[in-house]
Amino acid sequence: MGSTGEMPFLDHLEELRWRIIWSLGAVLVGVAIAFALVYRFDLLTWMQGPILPFLHGRKLVYTAPGEGFSILLQTSIMVGIVLALPVLIWQVYAFLSPALHRHEKRIAIPVILGVVGLFIGGAALAWYYVLPLTLKFLFNLGDKAFDQMITVSAYFGFVTSMVLAMGAVFELPIAVLLLSLFGLVTPKFLAKYRRHALLGSYVVAAIITPGDLFVTSVALMVPLYLLYEVSILLSLIVFRKKAAAAAAESAAAHEVPA
Repeated sequence: MGSTGEMPFLDHLEELRWRIIWSLGAVLVGVAIAFALVYRFDLLTWMQGPILPFLHGRKLVYTAPGEGFSILLQTSIMVGIVLALPVLIWQVYAFLSPALHRHEKRIAIPVILGVVGLFIGGAALAWYYVLPLTLKFLFNLGDKAFDQMITVSAYFGFVTSMVLAMGAVFELPIAVLLLSLFGLVTPKFLAKYRRHALLGSYVVAAIITPGDLFVTSVALMVPLYLLYEVSILLSLIVFRKKAAAAAAESAAAHEVPA
């Protein structure tokens, strides 16, 4: 244990309750800020940017009176959760920190920053690269055969799913780092499956960017596979630090008092 004493079970429950309350409060504040930003700066119009070139001067449509407000609220919730993410991660860390060793606590801040940074990086890649390519392919398939009537809910649901999925995929190094801390994976194990990771990166890239079997898939495969290599590096750092800490503890235990 990282602490010298143990907290009673009821005290753990009380602390957990307050951590949940603070987390929910952070989400509510984040959603309120996001709602103001989305409404004030007309972000819903900006978010239609990737699809506008394919609508040929038309607009997205909605089929229910409250659908516009529903999309505004859903977008605000998504952005609000992203804004509250550092607080949510910190609350989880604060609850678990008494059980962590000193060397594990030192990486908490870098991990929190890494989670946020990697998510933003994955979301940005989806927005600026993957989404335009995917829309181009999908509209080229259907433009000649069908008339367009793209609804607001269908478009924003599609965009949200893709952005969140890419953001989640980019959390791979953090997931591997945590698994390494708990001893569930090792650098040797990860290095053994490099070829599988390379193939898996291509498969994921091909699924995300349909229509171009080589160029766009390979272009997206590169950052996905680099994430795996970064994961191996992080696992190696954790493995060496844990080995050094264990060696120091063993040496201290065998020292003979003067």
